[in-house]
Amino acid sequence: MTDKNPIADIAAMSYEQARDELAKVLNSLEQGAVTLEESMTLWERGEALAKRCEEWLSGARARLDAAIKEKK
Repeated sequence: MTDKNPIADIAAMSYEQARDELAKVLNSLEQGAVTLEESMTLWERGEALAKRCEEWLSGARARLDAAIKEKK
């Protein structure tokens, strides 16, 4: 995670990388051992990671739909 922009590296992540990082973020937030500022940064990163995972899943769904249409 970068200090200047906590979500700058997310666009290049694979689904698995984003999913694993999201799990770490959620764990950190659930433990509650961070400051309010750190919590806000983690929350923003978590939201961006969840969006990245959804992008991957949506793309996979579209590819599957296209493959099914080709078979018909």
